[in-house]
Amino acid sequence: MPAPPHIQEILDNLPTKPGVYLMKNANGEVIYVGKAINLRSRVRSYFHASVQNDPNQTKTARLVADIADIDIIVTRSELEALLTEVNLIKRHRPHYNVRLKDDKRYPYVKVHWADPFPTVSVTRRMDRDGSRYFGPYTSVWAVHQTLDVLRKSFPYLTCDRDITGQDERACLYYDIKLCNAPCIGAVSQDEYRAMIEGLMLFLQGRTAPVIARLQASMQAASEALEYERAAALRDQITAIEQVVERQRVVSTRHVDQDVMAFAREGNEGDACVQVFFIRGGKLIGREYFVLEGTEDEDARSVMTGFVKQFYDEAATIPPEVLLPHEVEEAMVIQQWLQDKRGKKVVLSVPRRGQKKQLVELAAENASETLSMLRAQWEADTVRQETALQEIQEALGLPGPPNRVECYDVSNTQGTAISASRVVFVQGTPRKSEYRKFSIKSVQGHGDDYASMREVLQRRFKRWADGQYQEAGPGKPKDVTWSLLPDLLIVDGGKGQLGVALEVLEGYGLREQVPAVGLAKQHEEIFTPGRPDPITLPRRSQGLYLLQRIRDEAHRFALAHHRTRRRRIGVASRLDAIPGVGPSRRKALLDAFGSLDGIRAASEADIAAVPGIPPDLASVIKADL
Repeated sequence: MPAPPHIQEILDNLPTKPGVYLMKNANGEVIYVGKAINLRSRVRSYFHASVQNDPNQTKTARLVADIADIDIIVTRSELEALLTEVNLIKRHRPHYNVRLKDDKRYPYVKVHWADPFPTVSVTRRMDRDGSRYFGPYTSVWAVHQTLDVLRKSFPYLTCDRDITGQDERACLYYDIKLCNAPCIGAVSQDEYRAMIEGLMLFLQGRTAPVIARLQASMQAASEALEYERAAALRDQITAIEQVVERQRVVSTRHVDQDVMAFAREGNEGDACVQVFFIRGGKLIGREYFVLEGTEDEDARSVMTGFVKQFYDEAATIPPEVLLPHEVEEAMVIQQWLQDKRGKKVVLSVPRRGQKKQLVELAAENASETLSMLRAQWEADTVRQETALQEIQEALGLPGPPNRVECYDVSNTQGTAISASRVVFVQGTPRKSEYRKFSIKSVQGHGDDYASMREVLQRRFKRWADGQYQEAGPGKPKDVTWSLLPDLLIVDGGKGQLGVALEVLEGYGLREQVPAVGLAKQHEEIFTPGRPDPITLPRRSQGLYLLQRIRDEAHRFALAHHRTRRRRIGVASRLDAIPGVGPSRRKALLDAFGSLDGIRAASEADIAAVPGIPPDLASVIKADL
């Protein structure tokens, strides 16, 4: 089938340079992102009759049928095209690309190394702030489990004290040996930082030098007759050795490797990738990741898509990556990894020996994990289908509420009034479609009805106007406003439901969009035209799902409200200082990040901020 005229015009004018192409559907959504050494030949290849008629290219045929527009980004090199492609896939999560199934950021262990007495935390962001990062992990639970083990071996700080070494007393954690108390001078700054260095080496799999250093310190403490300190070091060594004993030695060559393999059933869309992390010849950890969009993709494409997305987020890159299949664009990916690591990186497909056995073991683990996950997904699907059917029957809906939108309002005495929309599709949260609202028409009092009216009017006005405006510069249009829910839930009783019905009536949607109010106190469901609320059985799947949706809307609205209230509080505190207006307030916050940051800054540091004269810096320091 020939390309439509407007697509053919794009194809005729494509450059022969390297770059990235974005294919969009009729709603303006990016449905596929690809890179090419030659944009003209690569993009035009999708529209060849031989490709569209190939029974092995059904996914490509579906993609071509959905294309309504094509954008291109010309780059200076294939490597630059790869970087751009990775970022665009992460941003748009296109339907036809192989992509990590979860759209959330993965958790990492963060060591705040830039601080004088570094702490350890869990984060989902990697910032250029001098900290050291380890991960990613697939669950926060796994991270906290790791830290629970580490803290027994490396008793790091968890408080926010200003560490001077002069405190009179340490906290309870010192007594139970989960902190070595630099606050009272029990260890020096150098000793504390050496311990944190040991923790980081441990996370890298480098346990031998950590144990050797601790044994030397224990011997020195014993010779100095510091028996209590020697005993503490002995216990620390014992705790580390117990963990090390559980780490499996897989190579006598003390190599650092990541080993990857994947499994999928038939030609389905989901695949499970298993990654073994080998450091110093020991298997120190493993993680699994789920991919979607793998149907009709060959093994090379699946592995290529994963490698690029995984190492875009990975905190560390080893010198060797073992793979089950060759990857596309191997040389450019290898160059990209070398640039990120700063040293040589080799992508290898072993054919024999121990390395091949490791890849096969990873593949076996991936297969077992996929089977476990599939059983879990099937059980979850049954529960979700049951819940949707129960809700449909209880509310008398024409069909199961496959798309549910829930709205909630949060405020404190009329301050920073905020609201949220959460979306559940097929009984599961669609977090990419969550939206926050800052209420504009209600000021100085907590009128929840008026606030809810504003939120719903803004939501359905966008639907009525067809104005699915861009979320920001360079971001795609927000087409989620064009989708009407199968069920609209408002957090509250009859009053909130009445507001929702008024808004729907105003847009001619009263009959088209079913709406209910869910009251928190007794879990009562208020519906139009019924004087008494509906109550679902306490242990019904339908009630569990409604509660989860309502609680998620409340959590999301409250988080937005707290953020706004905190910002307002900081602004008010700074605005109260004579001589500080909006521009100077912004300059101070840009320089120091927060009110606490300004408080901690010296008078000279404050005076160094553009627009802050020395006399005003003195006033600010004294006032705060």
